[in-house]
Amino acid sequence: FWHERGIGTYTSINSVLKDDQSLQNEYADIRNIAARRNPYVQLILYPALVQGDGAAASIVRGIHALDVLGVDVIIVGRGGGSIEDLWEEEVARAIFACNTPVISAVGHQTDTTISDYVADLRAPTPSAAAELAVFDVQLVEKWLMDYGTQMRRQLELKLNQIASMA
Repeated sequence: FWHERGIGTYTSINSVLKDDQSLQNEYADIRNIAARRNPYVQLILYPALVQGDGAAASIVRGIHALDVLGVDVIIVGRGGGSIEDLWEEEVARAIFACNTPVISAVGHQTDTTISDYVADLRAPTPSAAAELAVFDVQLVEKWLMDYGTQMRRQLELKLNQIASMA
């Protein structure tokens, strides 16, 4: 039952499947983390019911809708609620069938759900999922500066060698 698509290193369009109740706080956390790590990343929010009657169908619709959009990764997140609501076979099947990599981020660090087993990656919280999904652009900037410094040093060394031979 296990398969993994892999979360890309340089995601540019991430999507978040969230519930209406925890929407403001948790989405704000995800948005803030994403902006800190990479201000160029685009987030797409799909509000879904994640608890009670109709929750499973709402989550499945959201997974399908986001998968069709061609986003780089989907975070299925929820900030609390009953563990029983998270053991839905149809949600697990939708995650498993999804072409887009999925991070399961339920918000209960100690709980493990069926979605966690079929997702490509599990995060203990929606905020942790944002950290995993969005690369830190400052690292890339640092690598580029380091490579530039190394190239300059090598060029200066070569020029000095040529000058000393003349």
